[in-house]
Amino acid sequence: MSKIEVRDLDLFYGDFQALYSVDMDIKANEVTAFIGPSGCGKSTFIKTLNRMNDLVENCKINGTVKIDGVDIYKPSYDVNLLRKNVGMVFQNPNPFPMSIFDNIAYGPRTHGIKSKKDLEEIVERSLKNAAIWDEVKDKLNRNAKSLSGGQQQRICIARALAVEPEVLLMDEPTSALDPISTMKIEDLVSELKEKYTIVMVTHNMQQAARVSDKTAFFLQGKVLEFGETDQIFNTPKNEETERYVTGRFG
Repeated sequence: MSKIEVRDLDLFYGDFQALYSVDMDIKANEVTAFIGPSGCGKSTFIKTLNRMNDLVENCKINGTVKIDGVDIYKPSYDVNLLRKNVGMVFQNPNPFPMSIFDNIAYGPRTHGIKSKKDLEEIVERSLKNAAIWDEVKDKLNRNAKSLSGGQQQRICIARALAVEPEVLLMDEPTSALDPISTMKIEDLVSELKEKYTIVMVTHNMQQAARVSDKTAFFLQGKVLEFGETDQIFNTPKNEETERYVTGRFG
């Protein structure tokens, strides 16, 4: 069954149309990758899945986005609940300028969890799920900004996991990281899909091929092809997709 269903999605910034008639079914417990050249609509689309585009002036959306069968754009939908259920990790690591512990406890606290014991359990579980517990368990009071870039990004993943989302959006989560940190995040993504539905924007086609189950190729605001990752990379049906994945694009 599809976790996320998108139908006839058009998105406008003022008079400019950024997305055209996007249709997509994203399955639970899979990694879905979005690839395509810069400015093709990948990041714009991923932000429609947790209504981050609500924060952009003159942004207008037509069509439907359903999560678990519920339209997240209907007026009565609780956006705070949406952002709890759909976590987001950005391109550049952005831990809050506070301790590692307080970074992870931030979300649960805002959702009303006050017990120190409960928070300690959540912090430990989230850091373990983000595969960084062993590296930071003895320095939870240190400022998260003092960690390396790769560690900071895993702290941000742990922070997103702390509120127990069902979907994790990742917008180029490794583009600012070195190869070793990138490999750790990729390994982590492969583990996390057992518990979460993961949607990832990536410029790195090898990364998409390594970690994703399904891949969508975006070009000029349209999804030109969407299917099993092996099929997209090995036997693409669309000529533009083939040119892009074989490096003959542009």
